[in-house]
Amino acid sequence: MSESWSEIVNVEAILKWLTSSGLRVVLILVGALVAVRLATFITRRVENAFEDNDPSTMNEREKQAATLGKVIRNITRILVWGVAVMMVLKELGIDIGPILAGVGLMGLAVGFGAQSLVKDFLAGMFVLIENQYNVGDVIQAAGASGTVEKMTLRATTLRDYEGNVHIIPNGTIDVVTNKTRQWSRFVLDIGVAYKENVDDVMSILKEIGDELAADAKFSSMITAPLEVLGVQDFADSAVIIRVMFTTQPVKQWTVGREFRRRVKNTFDAKGIEIPFPHTTIYLGDAAPMNGMMRVKVERDDA
Repeated sequence: MSESWSEIVNVEAILKWLTSSGLRVVLILVGALVAVRLATFITRRVENAFEDNDPSTMNEREKQAATLGKVIRNITRILVWGVAVMMVLKELGIDIGPILAGVGLMGLAVGFGAQSLVKDFLAGMFVLIENQYNVGDVIQAAGASGTVEKMTLRATTLRDYEGNVHIIPNGTIDVVTNKTRQWSRFVLDIGVAYKENVDDVMSILKEIGDELAADAKFSSMITAPLEVLGVQDFADSAVIIRVMFTTQPVKQWTVGREFRRRVKNTFDAKGIEIPFPHTTIYLGDAAPMNGMMRVKVERDDA
């Protein structure tokens, strides 16, 4: 004798569960979603509060706010959804006591077996607490250089100038070189021929630097006028003069490329020689030897 559908499925029990535990499950999931969205909204507002009116650059407070905001959002998602899953399992009638105990034992095992992972997390915490670098900084760490694209407690993601992405576990970073902390500096050694008057050359370099600093396109990038530090070295074929710009973070390379361009054009226009190694070949006056003309080769680095 076949049973009716209502006898197979206890509709009353299902409705009772939906109006009690089922409703609580929905409320838990909605609450978790709202908590995550709220945390995202608050961190975004805090990040926006530190923004200035210059979209081309990020100051130190902007970088730090962006970095901490991303880390806080990631941690919030993990914690909120982890708690929500435990509460949902409890509403489904699953005893979460053994699960929590198992998670605790697993965490203990991971702590002993994955010490490098624990080291990465601890190192990441100290990076954030000490504000060693932030998203947007250009750093050199663990043999790689590039712009910090992402930071988590476990790893730092760099992208170098060729577009390569380097993911570096925080625990492997012993020394960090931050090339864009608060301000940057462009240092250039310029070689001129020994026959040139170095005082005149230094005056010309200062004029080029002042013109560059007065250019509306570059004035906001340069925070201090060009410093002509003087004669740096007597090289084999040139007198080396060192100059220096102080710039906004990350802008030292842009300013440096433009300064080099202007120096080359100005030196060409004024006839100032930038020496380079070259070879001179000429025919000698001596008689040919073995049917071949004698060729003398001179190496001239002047």
